[in-house]
Amino acid sequence: MNIESARFNMIEQQIRPWEVLDQTVLSLLATVRREDFVPPALRALAFVDTQVPLIAGEPDGPHMLEPKVEARLLQELQVQRHEKVLEV
Repeated sequence: MNIESARFNMIEQQIRPWEVLDQTVLSLLATVRREDFVPPALRALAFVDTQVPLIAGEPDGPHMLEPKVEARLLQELQVQRHEKVLEV
């Protein structure tokens, strides 16, 4: 899998159609390596339009939100560069 191509497709096919158009958010999503935040065995799912389990083998455990949901939240909250977000 070409990671950069998958990241580009995620932004163009999932996030923009969900009306996430804030250039700051789009740039952030193009820069942050989403795949680094999922278990290695599930890296192929990092850019899929689904919640990704954060603990492999525990489907009822914590999950990473869908990319479009994370993007929309960031856009609606108008998070600034100096701010940090803790997703619980």
